[in-house]
Amino acid sequence: MRLDGRVAIVTGAGQGIGRAIAEKLAAEGAKVVVADLNATTAAACAEAIGGVAHPVDVSDEAQVAALVEATVDLHGKVDVLVNDAAIVPFVAWDDIDLAEWRRIMSVNLDGTFLTCRAVYPHMRAAGYGRIVNICSNVIVAGTPNLAHYVASKGGIFAFTRALATELGRYGITVNSVAPGLTASEGVLGSPHADAFDFVVGLQAIPRRGLPGDIAPVVAFLASEEAGWVTGSMVVADGGHTRH
Repeated sequence: MRLDGRVAIVTGAGQGIGRAIAEKLAAEGAKVVVADLNATTAAACAEAIGGVAHPVDVSDEAQVAALVEATVDLHGKVDVLVNDAAIVPFVAWDDIDLAEWRRIMSVNLDGTFLTCRAVYPHMRAAGYGRIVNICSNVIVAGTPNLAHYVASKGGIFAFTRALATELGRYGITVNSVAPGLTASEGVLGSPHADAFDFVVGLQAIPRRGLPGDIAPVVAFLASEEAGWVTGSMVVADGGHTRH
């Protein structure tokens, strides 16, 4: 198993893509800390994969610090960080005010910064680390009713590239994965579910994307096999945005 002995934190792992990632990393041998705002879903995922649940609001600096401290106290290190926690809104541009803008940015972009900042000292001291930030193909597609979400994911794309430049000298790789429209619980329970027929028609692979389609890409980037890959964004959207 290519992640045997590794310790991974996965945020947003209570359901959907985050849970699929946590399951895949555990199947590859990693000890997984399931971090999610929802304590109930985090506990269910952790029990299913033999991991540890840790409720956390990634927009809260103190809570993020406590998450990383608890992981290091329990396992002695943190090798892998996967930032999946995010809010996916459905709000027309006319209805986005500053409070709504900040609500999305605080979790999607600030949360990614805070978790990366918290794990960095431990990865640098170890001379090893894998950071995978979940981006989105909306930054290429310009999907409507998501202007602030698109901006937050565009920020993650750019931040990933910049951080890779800063951290490569310490043996830490930083990459992003950009899923397309994916049939997760959150999407299926939102107005975005109505877009599947249209989006599938644009894809090279004509079926709905599933959380399990994204997890193997993340597992590769989290492994030693991806040691020569950093600053990259891997688009996993069935060929929706071919480029």
